[in-house]
Amino acid sequence: MDRPVAGGLWVLLSALLFAGVGALVKAASAELPSEVVVFFRNAVAMAFLLPWLMLRERGLSLRTSCLHLHLLRSAAGLGAMYCFFWTLKTMRLAEATLLCYTQPIFIPLIERLWLREPVPRATVAAVLLGFGGIAFVLKPGSGLFQPAGLVGLAGGALVALAMVGIRRMTETEPVPRVVFYFTTFSTLVSAVPLAWAWETPGGTALAALVGIGGLAIIAQMCLTRGYSLAPAGQVGPFNYANVLFAALLGWVFWGERLDLLTAVGAAITCAAGVIALRRR
Repeated sequence: MDRPVAGGLWVLLSALLFAGVGALVKAASAELPSEVVVFFRNAVAMAFLLPWLMLRERGLSLRTSCLHLHLLRSAAGLGAMYCFFWTLKTMRLAEATLLCYTQPIFIPLIERLWLREPVPRATVAAVLLGFGGIAFVLKPGSGLFQPAGLVGLAGGALVALAMVGIRRMTETEPVPRVVFYFTTFSTLVSAVPLAWAWETPGGTALAALVGIGGLAIIAQMCLTRGYSLAPAGQVGPFNYANVLFAALLGWVFWGERLDLLTAVGAAITCAAGVIALRRR
């Protein structure tokens, strides 16, 4: 099998698994506050990842010369998680997923402002097209224009900031160190809101919480494997299958149906994301 084809299949599998994560988050959020769900997402990941890192990277040094970048990346990633989980609780699954996957639209803007990198005209056109698609989804001026949509959009921007931060750090930092700092920071910080938001999960909710963390780790491994086999411009667009899988899961489990404007907006936004990825 060709490497690009294999890479695309791995990314496609990760998209299906991430859609499953979103569905589990939505199910758990029906019983628990978002703060509890976010904490368990990070705590389960930490329980799996830190022992794995210690076994695989025994000589890994935690000394870093760019702690500020680790903190920025971790804060952006955790903030995006809070935004996405809250949006999943209040919007349809496919819409919330789409807003989270707007990061390819924001990345060129952040790279321009932060890294001073030029933005090709085709990428500018893709960004404008993407925001046009988002307008269809959020429906400004209508009763469907929810604050949750803006929160989800902010989550997409924060994911983009985290990704640019990772790119900046990996010039000097090994990936395992980046993973360690993010996992540790996110778990410790997300434990703070439990002081006022804690609710004890029941058996079903607890199973969903463990599933969220475990499934997210497997999905991330599949995604990493896919990107290791082919350039991002070739396999990255397969990420948008997540929106289709989320729409299917939302319909099966919650009876959610997308209206015409949302479907058109989703198609436009996904197309813009694909264009932006291919120009990178």
